[in-house]
Amino acid sequence: MTVLSRLEGQKLLSKPKRSKYGNKKVTVDGITFDSAREAKRYAELKQMEKAGLISHLELQPTFKLYSGQNPILIRSARYPNGRHATYRADFAYFDPERNKRVVEDAKGARTKEFILKKAVVEACFPAVEIVEI
Repeated sequence: MTVLSRLEGQKLLSKPKRSKYGNKKVTVDGITFDSAREAKRYAELKQMEKAGLISHLELQPTFKLYSGQNPILIRSARYPNGRHATYRADFAYFDPERNKRVVEDAKGARTKEFILKKAVVEACFPAVEIVEI
């Protein structure tokens, strides 16, 4: 007879955890992406970079959010003085044809949080254009 610990029993009985939006992680070039849509877009952007259509491809660029000159702070029990609010996109690259830095987010569902953060980022960084894929 095999004896299982409580933790081993819970692992056997628990269902695999589903992601919030039902997407499945995909690995391409040793990089794990949150969704197949994001992985596919990465492959497309790599081809565009190879062809010279874009340059300076960056994965998960992070933007710190500001209100005027002041950082937007998120206060919590863990961070009573606040932590800097950020927006993390999926990709960023330079488009020489438009002479602009383009930021992309692969979205299956448009959340209220994304809409708000997009508006704040575009207000803080006028040279940045956020595109939903």
